[in-house]
Amino acid sequence: MLILQAERDALLKPLLAVTGIVERRHTLPILSNVLIEKQAGAVSFLATDLEIQITTASPDDIAGDAFRLTTSAKKLQDILRAIPGNTMVTLEQQDGRLVLKAGKSRFNLQTLPADDFPLLSAGSAAQASFQLSQRDLKRLISQVQYAMAVQDIRYYLNGLLLQTEGNQVRLISTDGHRLAFASADIEASLDKAEVILPRKTILELYKLLQDSDETINIELLSNQVRFSFGNTVIISKVVDGKFPDYNRVVPLDNDKIFLIERVTFLQALQRAAILANEKFRGVRLVLKPGAMSILCTNSEQEEAQEELEIAYQGGELEIGFNINYLLDVLTNLSADTLQMAFGDSVRSTLVTIPDNSNFKYVVMPMRI
Repeated sequence: MLILQAERDALLKPLLAVTGIVERRHTLPILSNVLIEKQAGAVSFLATDLEIQITTASPDDIAGDAFRLTTSAKKLQDILRAIPGNTMVTLEQQDGRLVLKAGKSRFNLQTLPADDFPLLSAGSAAQASFQLSQRDLKRLISQVQYAMAVQDIRYYLNGLLLQTEGNQVRLISTDGHRLAFASADIEASLDKAEVILPRKTILELYKLLQDSDETINIELLSNQVRFSFGNTVIISKVVDGKFPDYNRVVPLDNDKIFLIERVTFLQALQRAAILANEKFRGVRLVLKPGAMSILCTNSEQEEAQEELEIAYQGGELEIGFNINYLLDVLTNLSADTLQMAFGDSVRSTLVTIPDNSNFKYVVMPMRI
């Protein structure tokens, strides 16, 4: 029975949007599948790992019958990718199998009953709901996502705090060694609400967001968050746990302050990092009036040294950092100039954007 006929890309693009969360090896075999559903002219694709669920629809009307089925997400994706771009693809159901035909190629894929596919039930009424442009949300995420922890036993750090209050939305992440904060104004007036979004949700959302002015609708539910944009809906469970009070981490009395060109600093650190110790990744910054030296050494007694002119007239300071923590923030910001505020060799350093209270980055020093 013919169920639909469409150009390859009309099926591949929405399929690629959902397959990033599909687990290859899962205790529930059906979770390796994608749920394909056709109603009226739209074909939708849905995938879930029971923590996050992504649904997206083909933007074009596609001819064919109404149906629901599940089949291997990975195999279907690989087959469609291997078919030339403008090829017409037909899907048929035969004896519990999905038959895909393209030109002279033919593939028989196993299916599992659509009724057995586990769906995340959407939560109750939203505690908070607001809109942002996709570009703004993508920028906010890029400014903080690198500071999320990876597989930390403090599971609430393996994600990102999303907080709304008044007309602001804030994103905060920390791995215990550094903290990134970014905020933006929204056209809403909201009570204070916050959720911790899992790392996987953030990474998938970031991949799917476009650099465009199109809006994304964000709803904070009781134990879920729902993101709706274009033809895509992401529903994600939230992480249980109490996120650290980030305000207590931001140093307010650092007095060794200067401005620095972001790209100049980044390039100097990238050069010095070539000779950084591969295990400890340490870098020493030495501040003197008018200059900052960047020093890296490794276990082979090799040394890299860079010197930058800076408009600084304060006291001398030598302080060590994990060089990756500095490279991360410099790479993920787009501002031309940054402000560095140092205290002493054991106190956290604050990185901000001049005349902009919407971004803060706090990094702890490291003994070298």
